Amino acid sequence: MKNYQMPKDFLWGGAIAANQAEGAYKVDGKGVSLADLHKYYPDKSNAEIAEEQHKGMSLADVKANMADTEGYYPKRHGIDFYHTYEEDLELLSEMGFKNFRTSIDWTRIFPTGEEEEPNEAGLAYYDRLIDKILSLGMEPIITILHYETPVEITLNYGGWNNRKVVDLFVKYGKVVLDRYKDKVKYWIVINQVNLIQFEPFNSTAIPYDTVDNYLEASYQAVHHQFIACALLKEYAESINPEMMIGTMMADCTAYPYSCDPNDVNLALRRNRMQYFYTDVQFQGEYPQYALNYFAENDIHLEITEEDKQLLKAHPMDYLGLSYYYSQMVDSTKNDMNPSSVTPNPNLKANPWGWAVDPQGLYNSLSQYWDRYHKSIIIAENGFGMYDKLEDGKVHDDYRISYLSEHIAQMKQAMYDGVDVIAYCAWGPIDIISCSSAQMEKRYGFIYVDLDNEGNGSGKRIKKDSFDWYKQVIATNGEQL
Repeated sequence: MKNYQMPKDFLWGGAIAANQAEGAYKVDGKGVSLADLHKYYPDKSNAEIAEEQHKGMSLADVKANMADTEGYYPKRHGIDFYHTYEEDLELLSEMGFKNFRTSIDWTRIFPTGEEEEPNEAGLAYYDRLIDKILSLGMEPIITILHYETPVEITLNYGGWNNRKVVDLFVKYGKVVLDRYKDKVKYWIVINQVNLIQFEPFNSTAIPYDTVDNYLEASYQAVHHQFIACALLKEYAESINPEMMIGTMMADCTAYPYSCDPNDVNLALRRNRMQYFYTDVQFQGEYPQYALNYFAENDIHLEITEEDKQLLKAHPMDYLGLSYYYSQMVDSTKNDMNPSSVTPNPNLKANPWGWAVDPQGLYNSLSQYWDRYHKSIIIAENGFGMYDKLEDGKVHDDYRISYLSEHIAQMKQAMYDGVDVIAYCAWGPIDIISCSSAQMEKRYGFIYVDLDNEGNGSGKRIKKDSFDWYKQVIATNGEQL
């Protein structure tokens, strides 16, 4: 490692999601997305909020939140990036960003998902945004779906487990691929396709009380997302073969609690059902262990011969990976549900229970590379924390420590042969938290003066980590 140097064309940068940053609710014809239904609950603990996320939403919840005129829905407001993107991107450019990852909000292009023609005002906004990214010398990395499914997909189709949703999404995907085929090289079709048991409603748009077998419906939804990905990959090949179409995983692999063979076996089986998603999308077929798992859990999927041929013919080009923390499983306490975990006594956690484990990133990158030999973009990596603004400054040495240690482990993985082509620090400017809908769970190098209920000036303030990351990029990762 002493003499290892990062590739000169390595893409340093950061990532946000449209639904967490843009705001501009219903502006320029925007429809209502699933993210717009997430209410802020000031009286709930972080643990209670996480439990609600893992549960998902009922149909009654969906309708009630749509009709609610009293509650505060933070993602409808974001940080007003829709109107401030030029100034915000210039701040990121000041740090030297080489990439910027964001999403296109489906409901800005097809407000209900069912329109025949796209909303030109929404496309015009993304024209301006992508042109600004490019003008600042950044490579845009664009996610086509980042929890922004139109609510009508839930109300009129029941969610992604309905095969008809594939056609609606592919219609939208083709519009944006056509529009930006000569401006955007790197595409992620669906954000964190594996989070059906952490973000079930966001991922599948299925209310938990509308199906008899929620797990079966969720895996059917994922199958339809696999098909949508393959169809868009096929289309991208026909209009510009230079485009790179990727899938994205949140790292949910787990360590065994001990060397007890039962713990080791549970970790193995749990991890395989994480690799299942990429096995299908990279190797083009459903592995036998997954088919066995489905049979053992009364999960019956509708998979046609045409589906199998499509998946085989159009595998994804690269892996986008989000990594924040590691997990551990104890066979006496945990089961096959990815959200069933045991705290690791060797690691410290942030206030939301996310265990800080830089070596876990090395482990994850290495395992995915060894399994597929596909290029990897670290699509998200960051440290959520309560930041204090004191005398106009934020001293976030804990964030610098977290990121520097993770980047060091990324470099170790690259030294060992892993082809990492980009690093996207999550939330380089403070945005609304996906999981908790809180503003105070901050990740950024740039502080945004807003609280959990949207109060504040909205002023942007550079944290100590701003200058640190600027130096990291300037030295191409030599100075951490």
